[in-house]
Amino acid sequence: MQKLIVNGGQRLRGELALQGSKNSALPIMAAALLSGEECVLKNCPKLTDVFAASRILNCVGCKCTFSGNTAVISSENVSENTIPEELMREMRSSIIFLGAMLGRTGECTVCCPGGCELGPRPIDMHLAALKKMGADIKESFGRIICRVPGRAHGARISLPFPSVGATENIILCAVTAEGETVINNAAREPEICDLCGFLRACGAEISGDGESRIVISGKDRLHGCEYSIMPDRIAGATYLCMTAAAGGEIILTNACVQAMEPFLSVLEQTGCSIYTTENRIFLRSGSRLKAVSDRIRTMPHPGFPTDAQAVIMSALVTADGTSVFEENIFDCRYRHTDALVKMGADIQVLGKIAVIKGVEKLYGANVEATDLRGGAAMVSAALAAEGKTEISGISHIDRGYEKVEEAVRRLGGSIKRV
Repeated sequence: MQKLIVNGGQRLRGELALQGSKNSALPIMAAALLSGEECVLKNCPKLTDVFAASRILNCVGCKCTFSGNTAVISSENVSENTIPEELMREMRSSIIFLGAMLGRTGECTVCCPGGCELGPRPIDMHLAALKKMGADIKESFGRIICRVPGRAHGARISLPFPSVGATENIILCAVTAEGETVINNAAREPEICDLCGFLRACGAEISGDGESRIVISGKDRLHGCEYSIMPDRIAGATYLCMTAAAGGEIILTNACVQAMEPFLSVLEQTGCSIYTTENRIFLRSGSRLKAVSDRIRTMPHPGFPTDAQAVIMSALVTADGTSVFEENIFDCRYRHTDALVKMGADIQVLGKIAVIKGVEKLYGANVEATDLRGGAAMVSAALAAEGKTEISGISHIDRGYEKVEEAVRRLGGSIKRV
């Protein structure tokens, strides 16, 4: 079993180019199924979740290959419509292949997805929406069997919650459906816009992405394209928090500045100096951080992102004063707090509220990552702590960060994988 060994207490300094977005790459890879031709995806991050998506594509008959950070997906031949359980359970967002497979073949059999244990992530909204578009859906022994007699049709769909996954699945099914589909209360995340940008490059007709109402006019067929995946705003938030926690200076290049504004505005309250240009972010952390006076509430975009909650908490555990978090997206997203407390943090959790009283310092300890972003928070805390920290369970971290130890070493941190 691999571990990360971190020797903390060193200030970070350097320049880092952001990897491509995990949360864009996965739905875009699923969308490549719809083209029926070759798609070339540039700036594709080399992550275990991305490789899992590649295995799903290969399993259904596509050919997916990688060269550096470029993925080439040929979807001329889709010969299989069942995604095996072992592949579905490798990543939490694997359910996005449902909409793409229905759009391409009219039928698909899947099981419930796996990934991080963040509490229930119901797919009821996905299935209800696809039923409105003509899908016949049956559940049998943990499998979900979906068929569309003929061709899916457009529908007016109002989501009870702006779910990213449900919005993606509807879009993926709708771009080749007959007629017009309207999604009300759609998710507005930048990664939704990136998916729509890719589909438009393949010939799809979509408008309104980035707003709460998205309109899709179905096309008979799409075509292949070459597309560059957006930078990863959560990876960017993570490396900024590491530098804020440990102290020092960082320049992030290839950054999606506008998409990161909800996070940057909160981080600026800690006393860090932050300067931005079109695609670069400079952060300096020169002295002890200050607690954030306003409650940090995780919300759908453009609110504070739930994926950034753990990493900014890792910086605030040694800030002057008390910070309060309110987690409104997932039920089990404070699992990283036990590890931070083991390292000396003062954190009280009650339901969806976490109260962080800043301590003088953290100390190295043996901790285990239980999910992707929580594992990244442990690396951040370890860089600020005194002494050595051993982090196990790092397969979670590898799902979303491309060689995290190499990135940290480029900033001058002491970290190694063993």
